[in-house]
Amino acid sequence: MASLQASCTILSSNTRSHSSSTQPLSAKPSYLFTRPRRSHHFQVSCDAKKNVETSQGKIDRRNMLLGLGGMYGAANILGNPSAYADPVQAPDFTKCGDAHDVQSGDALDAKCCPPPADKIIDYKLPPVKIMRTRPAAHRASSEQVAKYEEAIRRMRELDKTDPQDPRGFTQQANIHCAYCNGAHDQVGYNNLDLQVHNSWLFFPFHRWYLYFYERILGNLIGDPTFVLPFWNWDNPKGMTLPPIFDNSNSPLYDEKRDPNNRGSAIVDLTFSGSTDSLQLVANNLTSIYSEMVRSVSTTNDFMGKPYCAGTNPSPGGGSSENGSHTGIHWWVGTKDRTGPNKYNEDMGNFYSAGRDPVFYCHHSNVDRMWTIWRDVLETDVLKDITSADYLNAEFLFYDENKRLVRVKAGDCLDQRRLGYDYDRIDLPWLNYRPPKKATKAKVSNISDAKTAASVLPVNLKETVRVIVPKSAKGKVDEQLMLENIETDSTKFIKFDVFINDEDDKIEELDRAEYAGSFAQVPHKSKNKKGTANISLRLTSLYEEIDVSEDDTVVVTIVPRSNGEDVTIGGIKIVPVPARSS
Repeated sequence: MASLQASCTILSSNTRSHSSSTQPLSAKPSYLFTRPRRSHHFQVSCDAKKNVETSQGKIDRRNMLLGLGGMYGAANILGNPSAYADPVQAPDFTKCGDAHDVQSGDALDAKCCPPPADKIIDYKLPPVKIMRTRPAAHRASSEQVAKYEEAIRRMRELDKTDPQDPRGFTQQANIHCAYCNGAHDQVGYNNLDLQVHNSWLFFPFHRWYLYFYERILGNLIGDPTFVLPFWNWDNPKGMTLPPIFDNSNSPLYDEKRDPNNRGSAIVDLTFSGSTDSLQLVANNLTSIYSEMVRSVSTTNDFMGKPYCAGTNPSPGGGSSENGSHTGIHWWVGTKDRTGPNKYNEDMGNFYSAGRDPVFYCHHSNVDRMWTIWRDVLETDVLKDITSADYLNAEFLFYDENKRLVRVKAGDCLDQRRLGYDYDRIDLPWLNYRPPKKATKAKVSNISDAKTAASVLPVNLKETVRVIVPKSAKGKVDEQLMLENIETDSTKFIKFDVFINDEDDKIEELDRAEYAGSFAQVPHKSKNKKGTANISLRLTSLYEEIDVSEDDTVVVTIVPRSNGEDVTIGGIKIVPVPARSS
């Protein structure tokens, strides 16, 4: 069984300027090495009028309309030409502008537009001669670390010898700044930023980004077998800053990190505030299990919401992007709001994240989590987005030979086609489904809970408790929808969600009542406001807290950071979308 996928809707205000069980089985013994290819596909798109040729073959858009809401949705799309969409196109580098300071909107001192090029080449993946295996950072050999340090040293040297060399350290860091902080407009829509976060573009963009970054490093040291390590923060052995990045004499070092989170400090992915190391590890593993398995109802819940040409940026990130990905960014980045690092540099802000070498090691693990979700976990959710609007989304990068190349999202779905895979590491979070609650919660004990109608829209300046009706009694497959989440995009945002939480132990996430989280890395947008929706699957949680015969539940939302800059417009519980095999 497999869940339906959402697709794009065009906003009429934009004008173009030119023409089963959620509990997984154990990981396969041959994890990431000999797994078979799945055939979890369901095709949806934004334009019903034509067939589209993609790297996956010809797709008939008429066969995708079910993903837009069945025949009713199809009729609306066909009757509304303004609803047609196209894939996001690669940016026009000649029209790149300034990225903006997320605090005041002023242009940054550092420009992050890429150097110009005479032509753009459609990239063709070279034949894979050697399958390279990316190692866990804490298990990287001394030889691998030495190669890595030398490659970064040479990349930094290019900044001095030729600042316009697109392979240089600063130029590579600027890629993230330009794509993520408003330097590029969408092609054809000058009033809309191009943004590769908080949508279904998140995973493919960063996979291509690391692919070329890795090839450039290998080329600089003359080693085609070079691979980036990954920071496996999903395993307790990797839940500290990797030591290879904490040597001030190494080119891998960055001084703009939180000094409190070095050495033996345990990663706090959830910003729970706990000072107990064992509790931090338990919270981390629980939150990863939630974002990978327990809270995911649909493909887009994990991958991110649809984002097509002409639609507003940041429609909503997937569970992994909103969870552990964002947690690491903020945990590493500086927090000094008054000194020279007042912008939460480097990792703590999209525009500067690529200036810290650990960014690429972090995103190597983010990429690995995509491979695990797609190829290892056994769930009832579709794993591949097959909309042509996703597969044909384009990006531009400079390759190791300084050529400007155009790539598509659909050509990077299988990392092995790109010539790399990952070292096998245990997945302890697979065993962190919370235990069943010993006694049924007494909702009457949660005395300050209010009906949704009486509090919405609600600001998260403090903890909020809302009584929400279930869609049905009995053993049901339901999801919690938090809608029209308005945030200040220049702030780090984090909140957690609990169901029927009478114990109110907000520092402990390894409990049945924990439903999931939302988080946001600071970034620039044209109006400083972000709007998102998230859904959290409740099926397993219902079993663990025994609410089958209840008509309502109490949803508790706990702000962890800048809650005063968050407003939630809607809260409801609905059935999980129907599935199609």
